[in-house]
Amino acid sequence: MTATVIDDLTAELPIPEDGTLSRVLYRDERLRLVGFAFAAGQELTEHTSPLPVVIQVVQGRLHLVLGEEKRVATPGSWVHLPSRLPHTVRAIEPTIMLLTVLPTVSGSPDGV
Repeated sequence: MTATVIDDLTAELPIPEDGTLSRVLYRDERLRLVGFAFAAGQELTEHTSPLPVVIQVVQGRLHLVLGEEKRVATPGSWVHLPSRLPHTVRAIEPTIMLLTVLPTVSGSPDGV
């Protein structure tokens, strides 16, 4: 078994001039790590995830709508979203975000 190391997340996720880049950075049987790079003003419109997720901002600022709650996430922010919570993500400025997709626990109300 070996460690997985990403030395520079910003090098893996160049921010496009206009648009959004998404890239799977790590995947195994337990979780998936997806990196997003947003140009200012880019948005993931309201959606839900069938699995719980964690959002972490590496660089920039995001406006998040989490169900009925609105907030700004900045570098160092950590946000856990339960499965099926409607949410929207909009980049206030050029932003790099990590999304960790978590497994559900067998027998839990969230799923399998």
